[in-house]
Amino acid sequence: MTVASSDPAILAEGLQKQYRGHTALHRVDLAVPAGTVLGVLGPNGAGKTTTVRILATLVEPSAGRAVVAGHDVVREGKEVRRRIGLAGQYAAVDELLTGRENMVLLAKLLRYGRRGAALRAAELLERFELTDAADRTVGTYSGGMRRRLDLATCVIGDPQVLFLDEPSTGLDPTSRSVLWDVVRDLVANGVTILLTTQYLEEADALADRIAVIDAGRVIAEDTPAALKRMVGSERLEVTLARPESLADAVAALATLGSAQEPVADPATLRVSVQLDRGGLDEVARAAVALREKGVDTVDFEVCKPTLDDVFFQLTGTGQKKESRR
Repeated sequence: MTVASSDPAILAEGLQKQYRGHTALHRVDLAVPAGTVLGVLGPNGAGKTTTVRILATLVEPSAGRAVVAGHDVVREGKEVRRRIGLAGQYAAVDELLTGRENMVLLAKLLRYGRRGAALRAAELLERFELTDAADRTVGTYSGGMRRRLDLATCVIGDPQVLFLDEPSTGLDPTSRSVLWDVVRDLVANGVTILLTTQYLEEADALADRIAVIDAGRVIAEDTPAALKRMVGSERLEVTLARPESLADAVAALATLGSAQEPVADPATLRVSVQLDRGGLDEVARAAVALREKGVDTVDFEVCKPTLDDVFFQLTGTGQKKESRR
């Protein structure tokens, strides 16, 4: 069964999941158009991985329904599994085999045949920039190489839908950038992706839409740009030369908006002010007001709202390090 272009590649309606009296999901609704990326964000324990496990047919929902690639995940689980790929938080490859052997083995299991498996393995090893390391054992691979190999194994069967559960966890920035390019290439070739991530900038870079899950509920879903607009307008951040001038800075900037007293860091203090319209005029007014108060500064920066801001506002998470999962 081929999914019609007008049908969502992933559809969840009223999904619920209970474990021994604990409700992990409360009526989750999602709809992901074919050939797009849905980023799923939420704190630890919010229900992100449970949602992925249900959609990938690894567990059954307690209530509600889900359709993936045109098939019901409960009644037609086998058909769903034939059309999806799943990459978990840790690379699921055999470290004692070479990268090529991992690929060929899985291709044979998918009935490519000996020659077909070798050709498919070579094709994907090149696509994922692993040809030079193809005949080394995976135990010698870096974290980024293992993750790319894991993702390559997930697409051997040309899945229509790919579930990526925190795929770049533990990767260095260079490896993460390569992974992002691979994801973009897959989407350009028509693959639909549901991506959970602990990196908000990753969702911002890759997702067409973002769903924020908290305590098992979808509390917001929209495009990254629309979610940022929910937080407010641009803001001006001023770095003071002398922390003792904080009170004067807050008073000077009060004419622009409600100044927020900053959290001290080892080097500077910052005052953030919401700007109604942004622009150079507001920055100039702030500079004049600070100069008239005798406040010395070392930096001015006009900042747009980020997904971090959205996350903190929606979930009430108070510390940035807690927002990463």
